[in-house]
Amino acid sequence: MANTPQSQKRARQTERRTAVNKARRSRIRTFLRKVEEAIAGGDAQVATDALRAAQPELMRGVTKGVVHKNTAARKMSRLSARVKAMTTA
Repeated sequence: MANTPQSQKRARQTERRTAVNKARRSRIRTFLRKVEEAIAGGDAQVATDALRAAQPELMRGVTKGVVHKNTAARKMSRLSARVKAMTTA
């Protein structure tokens, strides 16, 4: 339990930031899931569109500090490779 006024304020701020970060992380996961579903569905055009929509959302997560830069790069790289394999095959 926070005792000092400063620590009480920090606890309130942390609570608010946690809620924002949780919502942002959830939004990113939703976009990534849409790409995964499109790949599983086998429609290359839908997968490409979903990937294009997911990319800025993932990078926004990096900017806001929700996702690490390398994690976002890895996820984008792997998804891009899978979508590209669909379009060429």
